[in-house]
Amino acid sequence: MMRTRPLKVALLGCGVVGSEVARIMTTHADDLAARIGAPVELAGVAVRRPSKVREGIPAELVTTDATALVKRGDIDVVVEVIGGIEPARSLITTAFEHGASVVSANKALLAQDGAALHAAAEEHDADLYYEAAVAGAIPLIRPLRESLAGDKVNRVLGIVNGTTNFILDKMDSTGAGYQEALDEATALGYAEADPTADVEGFDAAAKAAILAGIAFHTRVRLDDVYREGMTEVTAADFASAKNMGCTIKLLAICERAEDGGSVTARVHPAMIPLSHPLASVRGAYNAVFVESDAAGQLMFYGPGAGGAPTASAVLGDLVAVCRNRLNGATGPGESAYAALPVSGMGEVVTRYHISLDVADKPGVLAQVATVFAEHGVSIDTVRQQGKDGEASLVVVTHRASDASLSGTVEALRKLDTVRGVASIMRVEGE
Repeated sequence: MMRTRPLKVALLGCGVVGSEVARIMTTHADDLAARIGAPVELAGVAVRRPSKVREGIPAELVTTDATALVKRGDIDVVVEVIGGIEPARSLITTAFEHGASVVSANKALLAQDGAALHAAAEEHDADLYYEAAVAGAIPLIRPLRESLAGDKVNRVLGIVNGTTNFILDKMDSTGAGYQEALDEATALGYAEADPTADVEGFDAAAKAAILAGIAFHTRVRLDDVYREGMTEVTAADFASAKNMGCTIKLLAICERAEDGGSVTARVHPAMIPLSHPLASVRGAYNAVFVESDAAGQLMFYGPGAGGAPTASAVLGDLVAVCRNRLNGATGPGESAYAALPVSGMGEVVTRYHISLDVADKPGVLAQVATVFAEHGVSIDTVRQQGKDGEASLVVVTHRASDASLSGTVEALRKLDTVRGVASIMRVEGE
């Protein structure tokens, strides 16, 4: 039997995502009520510019006083889509204190203060759901947190930022340079006027922290994630990748150490074989590859950003939280029982592609090979091209630690025959 008293929802933010949440709540009201078991009512919308016309939202619901809205006491669920650290953090904790559960899309806040927010939710017997914080419409957090709860996840490897994937895909498919591809992404609305958060990897790093924490039942904060942007990727790097049967993606990689005693989380550009499923992810789409003991390899793919796709994830959480509310229960909270140490980048083991500018004369290859051997880094393949006294030397290693590779590169720079290190890129997905 359906309850007639509606569950009241406060919406914090009414931009691209928030306006879509409000629209879907209105146009799909009957379906949502049937799925939940009670009507849901938009009880208030907190915005910064109240004078802006918002189609489908009654003017009397609009307020600039977000704090007063979450303090009302009759609010069942607060949907936070304003982003940033403050005032979002204070508003969410205030919502918990006044009896509301929270649905959020705030990756930056969750990566920085997720543990504290989960603790506040538990203290006040409330839910904190955030499917929309990672990979837009793609169901990812709930499968990791619930569907794979009985399994052991070993690795999460993914493209979690649509802007960077669009840029790199354009560079790969058209031969465009970084700036040209960025300009096109900006013109099409895929890149912000200031794209720093995307192209320098901050956005992906926040998502990696969230994914690693859930996958490995360990608290992983944004500061624990190694981050490297993709602004230095060049057309020459793509040419080298193609020679290896690879392409280049900005990847978020979360994995257990081989002995299972620690975890790492990192974001950086990497070459990935064309045979890997992630290599075929084009445009602004996202995809995440999960490897676990029992389930094996799973891939989640779809639109990773945008108003409607992100709102879809928000509404999915809203339905789940409302159902919990009706049943007098809460869903899964933080699971950090494993408390594994988070290792630094120096402990990461992977393959490397190193491009060197060297003198074109006999003995250079032998000198370079000796340096690699002295640092315990095994060489897989070498390719050398020379002309007019200058040459390029491309070395692809077997698996090596980041620390040993760093020592190798430092020693290479000291050789008289090495003019410079043109590029270093990791090779993943094998």
